[in-house]
Amino acid sequence: MTITVELPAALEGLLFANGQEPKRTVLEAIALEGYRADQLTESEVRQLLGFETRMEVHEFLKEHGAFMHYTLDDLHHDGVVALQVARGVQSQRDAARKRPPA
Repeated sequence: MTITVELPAALEGLLFANGQEPKRTVLEAIALEGYRADQLTESEVRQLLGFETRMEVHEFLKEHGAFMHYTLDDLHHDGVVALQVARGVQSQRDAARKRPPA
């Protein structure tokens, strides 16, 4: 989709004073507002802005003060996974201690 917007010269100077590319600046603003309003997912932000990884999206959101969506369910899930990993590591350590030296 192509959208054409005409800006008064005074606003143009304010919005793009640092030599920013207008098209990119507008896309970033749309992505940020869409994400903050819960209308765009991380994946959609990544696609819109042409990022290759989720980490690039996370960095972009952080730079612009947009907090990642993280629910209590996400926290609970991460806690369960962390415990599973810790138990697995501990089991491996215990098994290694019980083995006779080679």
